[in-house]
Amino acid sequence: MLTLHNLDIRFGDKHLFRNIALRVNKGDRIGLVGVNGAGKSTLLQIMAGLQEVDDGVVKRTKYSTIAYLPQEASALVSERTIYQEAETAFAENICLQKELEDVNRELSSLDSTSPEFAVLFQRQGDLQQRLESQDVFRVDAQIKKVLLGLGFCEAELDRPSSTLSGGWLMRLMLAKLLLAKPSLLLLDEPTNHLDLDSLTWLENFLLSYEGAMVIISHDRTFLDRSTGFTWELSLGKLTAFKGNFSQYLVDREMRLQVERAAYANQEAKVRQTMRFVQRFRAKSTKAKQVQSRLKQLAKMERVELSGSEQKVFFQFPAAAPCGRQVLEVAGVEKRYEDKMVFSDVSMQLQRGDKMGVVGVNGAGKSTLMRILAGLEAADSGLVRPGHNVVISYFGQHQAQELAPDLTVLQTLGAHTGDMAVSAVRSLLGAFLFKGDDVDKKVQVLSGGEKSRLALAKMIVRPANLLILDEPTNHLDMDSQEVLQEAMAQYDGAIIIVSHNRYFVNRFINKVLELKDGRASLFEGDIDDYLYRKQHEVSEQLAVQQAAQGVDAKQKVKTRGRAVRQEQARLRQQKSRLLGPCRKSIAETEKEIEGLEIQKKELEERMADPELYKDAGAFSECSREYGAVKRRLDRQLHKWEEVLKEMEQLEAELAALSE
Repeated sequence: MLTLHNLDIRFGDKHLFRNIALRVNKGDRIGLVGVNGAGKSTLLQIMAGLQEVDDGVVKRTKYSTIAYLPQEASALVSERTIYQEAETAFAENICLQKELEDVNRELSSLDSTSPEFAVLFQRQGDLQQRLESQDVFRVDAQIKKVLLGLGFCEAELDRPSSTLSGGWLMRLMLAKLLLAKPSLLLLDEPTNHLDLDSLTWLENFLLSYEGAMVIISHDRTFLDRSTGFTWELSLGKLTAFKGNFSQYLVDREMRLQVERAAYANQEAKVRQTMRFVQRFRAKSTKAKQVQSRLKQLAKMERVELSGSEQKVFFQFPAAAPCGRQVLEVAGVEKRYEDKMVFSDVSMQLQRGDKMGVVGVNGAGKSTLMRILAGLEAADSGLVRPGHNVVISYFGQHQAQELAPDLTVLQTLGAHTGDMAVSAVRSLLGAFLFKGDDVDKKVQVLSGGEKSRLALAKMIVRPANLLILDEPTNHLDMDSQEVLQEAMAQYDGAIIIVSHNRYFVNRFINKVLELKDGRASLFEGDIDDYLYRKQHEVSEQLAVQQAAQGVDAKQKVKTRGRAVRQEQARLRQQKSRLLGPCRKSIAETEKEIEGLEIQKKELEERMADPELYKDAGAFSECSREYGAVKRRLDRQLHKWEEVLKEMEQLEAELAALSE
């Protein structure tokens, strides 16, 4: 579908890409990971054809379609409504239908035995299949399904799309890509502007998506559920791993351990050889052995240790002593003009509590966070911090609100009071601002660098209540992991808004849900919250069915349909997971069959006494027989390994289906 060869890009002394080669096959689901600044977005843009490279570096199959979602959307000047803008995703169908008509017309005028007829006949089938897969007769239903799934309200679909904010515009762009169903989806941080409900819907949608996809995301749970391969981009090199992000972490560590062991063994061998050379260099009787050892060293293919990216390191200052009750909220209400955002929000936060706030976009999460931080007034109700409580606030757009004309050092220095410059530089160093980096102006920093600087600015001031609104936006996974660990170790209270489930699940013990203007408090983490919500939906459905007088037969049908749907899903999952193994087994068996035929033919030749009369022919036949036998042994070993892997996958899938 898409291949990339010998991609090499450097800026001055820094290599962005070092002879990268990659391949995307039909149906591949790939997560592209790496620290901020590694070049992930640039690589996606090159694959999408938005950045020029040398001829022949990128090759795409003739009839494949590629769609790209950038991190940020530019302003939309279209006068079309949200619905009409989404409808443009089907414009390609018109072109496909016209092309199909042209192909049909040409076929009618060609001889069925001509080479051109075979090519056009194949194209006719491809076009018909693509049009059928687009389901052109259900366009309206498809548009509404995707828009509503991504959080749009049906009542607002006639709203001009040009009035959308950046986050909602990104959702509309994503909706258009999903509706267009390209052969290859390139998604750069698609979850940044999604709430928990929309994120869950997108995961489920992508599970049944038939095209290939390459996804950049800092949401580990999303990658785990949406991808089956992982590409790691680090220090200009691309390394491919089989499996989702969690499996990639395991495989990467195993690979590094093997690499370090091989490196240590080789270094020990080099040292041993050099000791021999130095000891016997002057002895004429050992001269040949010394030269032989030196030649061995010269020919040795040296093992190189993989480089490692720098990592952020920090921890929050110890929380100052405070009262047992950190925050009391009672009957808080907020409205903007005639629109009620939320009302009667009440809860208590105790010392050491860590609470996540969830809700769809527009539910008022950021507004509530500003009210709790004392940056915005509630229309009514009470917000009372406890005794000696000091609040530190990190806003959703905190990184964008940094003064662009100040340097990194000036930005942090303005909030450090009497802290020595050396101490300020040390703190910045922990956030990867080292050497001349501290003299960079904020306006030239990347999104990840701005987020790290905003976090450094936040922790300068000791506090015992942290209020954070989407602190992980633009942070790579390594930085998120460090921040996650710091929050888990923090002994103060935390209130946090984040759509990154894996990130918050590590440390929160309460969930506050804002829905339909009301607040509900749940004990436990995000997984507990989602389980309870799912249980509530099931109970409500059961009550509705009972109220509507659904008889037992209908219930059996419903359960049967659910079972069939689950079985179909498992069959689809089994096909997706076992497909590569089955393909590899078939290819290996074909190779084994061919090698066994060659081996048998060579054995028949070697059984002929006439062969031994020609020493050269016998030597050549014997050499070829040894090579074929070694290849056959390798293929048999590969066949056994793949078969073992497939049997293990089948066992795991069987366990899941029980």
